[in-house]
Amino acid sequence: MNDRAALDLLVARGPLTRTQIGGLTGLSKPTASQLLARLEAAGLVRTTGNVTGRPGPNAQLYEVNPDAAYVAALAVDRGGISAAVADVTGQVLGEERVGTDAVDESAPRRTAQLVASAVDGALAKAGLGRERLHGAVIGTPGALDPQTGVLRYAPHLPGWHARELKDELAGVLGVPIVIENDVNLAAVAEQHDGAARGYEDFVLVWADEGVGAAIVLGGRFLRGATGGAGEIGYMPLPGAPLARGGDRDAARPDGGGGFQRLVGSPSVVELARERGVTGARTVDEALADDGVRAEVARRLTTGLAAVIAVVDPRLVVLSGEVAQAGGEALRALVEEEFAGLVLPRPELRISDIQGNPILIGALQTALAEARDAVFDTAR
Repeated sequence: MNDRAALDLLVARGPLTRTQIGGLTGLSKPTASQLLARLEAAGLVRTTGNVTGRPGPNAQLYEVNPDAAYVAALAVDRGGISAAVADVTGQVLGEERVGTDAVDESAPRRTAQLVASAVDGALAKAGLGRERLHGAVIGTPGALDPQTGVLRYAPHLPGWHARELKDELAGVLGVPIVIENDVNLAAVAEQHDGAARGYEDFVLVWADEGVGAAIVLGGRFLRGATGGAGEIGYMPLPGAPLARGGDRDAARPDGGGGFQRLVGSPSVVELARERGVTGARTVDEALADDGVRAEVARRLTTGLAAVIAVVDPRLVVLSGEVAQAGGEALRALVEEEFAGLVLPRPELRISDIQGNPILIGALQTALAEARDAVFDTAR
């Protein structure tokens, strides 16, 4: 327990002296010295210079040895895969983006090849090989059914629905693999260092090309019997056809209907065109129009009201391309729409994560898994 406490402090605060570690953990100087000697011998910490400029002998600084473990994080979307490789301290060393056209279409294991290409590219930029990886976390739309192991709720990702997918990916990379819902990983990023920091009960609503929600209650994800809790893109709402998933709509993330047809990125752009917004080719251009922004706020509120009535969260975080493009103006309009509704009134925030929140959440999850394993000095 003392070893893990010291390692967590070094991860969170950076290099510390023996005295600082002792003071922050409550350990005596001899115990702190023994602890650091033990961790240094195990290859988990290393010295990194001295504290200078104060009276007395210079005190040695200790830091977590970044070479103790390396992890890969991946975010999957319709266009390809983004990958990042980091050391156990969280320092990102290499990143790679691989499009769906970057692999041999005739390859029988196309999905595994795509993942391997993304990871290998990031590893090459980090100057590492696959043998240095400790584990990988992959964020995808949809969710793995806990009973069958099949990825559900993601008809637009061909090649990702094999029952053996997780084992195949682990075999290709040679490390343990975690496949997690992409919106859940965005919520991990928000809770770690974003708008949901300090909250144990919140909902993150993702409005992008796909629409979904991460529901966090008591600090844990609500997943559902088939992993589909939070798939609010399929939620039936007035003004949108039901999501039926027929052949014609098989490649659509929303199955051709539901909440996603109201607030997904393509629908926002389509709305702007219907309203005669000249040159609206992107979500940013569409939501620059006051009328479009107000209508999107009304649509968002309709879906949020259904979620809030069931879950009653303390906080709702709006994330994804639509939320980022609408910004504070969109958030304020949604809050106005809630005025007078007979519903709980959770705090409403816009995501403030810089970068890809899915990739960031995947990295945080991978780091947590790696640290739990390599920082366990009791084995």
